[in-house]
Amino acid sequence: MFLKKAVFYLLFFIFFTLNAQESNKTSVFDSLEFYQSLAEDQSLDLDYRIKNIKKAIYFANISKQDTTILKTKRLLATLYLNKIARNEMSSDSIYDLNHQNLKLAKKIKDTLALAYINNVLGWYHNSNYRSDSAYYYYYNTLKYFSTLKMVKDEARTLNEMATIQFEERDYVGCENTAARAIKLYENMPETEFTLDNLWALYNLIAISADELKLYDQAVEYHNKALFYSNKLKDNNLYTLYSNSNIALIYKELGQYDKALKIYQDLFDNKSILKEELYNYALILGDYAHLKYLIGNYPDSEIKNMLYEAYKISDSIQEEASMMSVALNASEYYLGEKELDSASFFSNIAYNLGKKSSTNDVILSALMLKSKIDTTDRSEVYLNEYIKLNDSLVNKERAIRNKFARIELETDQLELKNQQITRERMWLLILSGGLLVTLILLYIIISQRAKNKELKLVQQQQEANEEIYNLMLSQQDKIDEARSIEKKRISEELHDGILGRLFGTRLSLDSLNLSTTDEAIKTREGYIVELKNIEQEIRKVSHELNTDFVSGSGYEDIISTLVETQSKAYGFNNDISIEGDIVWEDIPNKTKIHIYRIIQESLQNIYKHANATHVEISFKLKNNVICLFITDNGSGFDVNKAKKGIGIKNMHSRVKEIHGELEMTSEKDVGTSILIKIPI
Repeated sequence: MFLKKAVFYLLFFIFFTLNAQESNKTSVFDSLEFYQSLAEDQSLDLDYRIKNIKKAIYFANISKQDTTILKTKRLLATLYLNKIARNEMSSDSIYDLNHQNLKLAKKIKDTLALAYINNVLGWYHNSNYRSDSAYYYYYNTLKYFSTLKMVKDEARTLNEMATIQFEERDYVGCENTAARAIKLYENMPETEFTLDNLWALYNLIAISADELKLYDQAVEYHNKALFYSNKLKDNNLYTLYSNSNIALIYKELGQYDKALKIYQDLFDNKSILKEELYNYALILGDYAHLKYLIGNYPDSEIKNMLYEAYKISDSIQEEASMMSVALNASEYYLGEKELDSASFFSNIAYNLGKKSSTNDVILSALMLKSKIDTTDRSEVYLNEYIKLNDSLVNKERAIRNKFARIELETDQLELKNQQITRERMWLLILSGGLLVTLILLYIIISQRAKNKELKLVQQQQEANEEIYNLMLSQQDKIDEARSIEKKRISEELHDGILGRLFGTRLSLDSLNLSTTDEAIKTREGYIVELKNIEQEIRKVSHELNTDFVSGSGYEDIISTLVETQSKAYGFNNDISIEGDIVWEDIPNKTKIHIYRIIQESLQNIYKHANATHVEISFKLKNNVICLFITDNGSGFDVNKAKKGIGIKNMHSRVKEIHGELEMTSEKDVGTSILIKIPI
């Protein structure tokens, strides 16, 4: 009887527990659904919706279902974006949240969520001026949308990427990315949305081509943009933008008649121009500048146009049009020799450019200021221009490489992750059995390799010492032969020719006994001339007999090597060696390695660079020998080029003498090698 009761109570407890768990689970999902529905209700206050979605996230976490947690957190991120759009919240508020969502989406492999989360992170970094990070996340977004065949979103993402590349002055990359977006939009139904985007993308490519000085191509793309804008219902502003840009290109090409025709047509419809005052001011300033370039218009007309353009820009405080008008005005007044006015407007453009970090404006303003200023400041402005321009060129190159590297590294990382996933199981199975064997093999092989390496190093050192001694011996023999030959010539000059000349002078001197004035004058002239010849030969004799060996030795060996190799390889050379370097104090091992490095460099230049000129110089800085080797050859990409045995040997030699090797190269410019060797 007792046993039956115990069984009954046990069954009742189990049933009650399971029922309670099921009831609790139902309660959690009911609460989750309730709060989530309130958060999704767009008629409610935004702060109230955020408050409810946070409660929904609480119950989602209790459910421990990743899909549900991700859904609620993504809704919170969307509501935060609405707050940010209203300027009621900082964009930083979504950073951590979206990274949590990204981690969760990767865990459950939700491709659609991954696409949208990466897109938000791309927007976040772009709005905070972190172009490389924005490009990275947009590139990931693009891949996910492409996988999902979401063509419209794929095209929009490409548009964002092209815009980033344009803003970072990667104009070639911008053209390529925009062209991919255009291809997608052209295959979509012809709606106002697609036409608007096609106009924007062709306009972007056209401006990029203009920046690359491809003016004909820029006009062609602007006309394609006009083709699509003409199909839009309200296309006045689109047409205005494209035509004004085409006019600017014609102005740059010096085709003033074509540019003038466009501006005249634009100003026939002033009402359309004035729909956007900043654009009206911008175009008015460019129109005035064109009239100045043509030269057939009254100064008063041009000044009035520039004044009106600047006044409008200043009244609406639109910096882009203010900078453009100020540059046009400064150039006009410079041409009219009104330097105070020219300086006034160039300063406005320069200061606004600095404030807005508009580098193109800063460069133009600096060039104008260098022409306007007649003092020493002119050179300062020009140097600042050159420095900024060089930094921008370097930055453009770095950005191009960075965007390409982002794509490459992202793809490589994805492939690597896939490969790791496939191989992980096999590695776990095989690693245990192979581990001990590999350790033993490593110990044996490494020990043998070390012994062999030590033996080779010892043999190489002995061989190098012998080679160097032979080179010194050979140089000494050459120097000795030169010395003997010079001494012989000196003796011949002194004992032979000089003696004969001396005798001749005495004979002529005795002839002065002749009493005629003309004879005396003639003989005196001969005697003076003979004295001069005697003095010159004596000088040559002393110079030939001077100890010429001083300063010879290792420098001569290097010079001989460079001259011999240059002649054999067919290029010119310049070699300079500072006299501060005391070669006698430098170990033979170091000098041998320097000799071999130069020899290897010349051989590489001959094989790969197609150079016509090589410069080699030695300098001593802070007890460090700096060896510079520069050529004007074809150059190569240092990061991508495969390192051959020659370059590896150079690195090995530099490392052995505790030095540093820096190599820079630019295609079609040449290659420079800097080797620093501490004494």
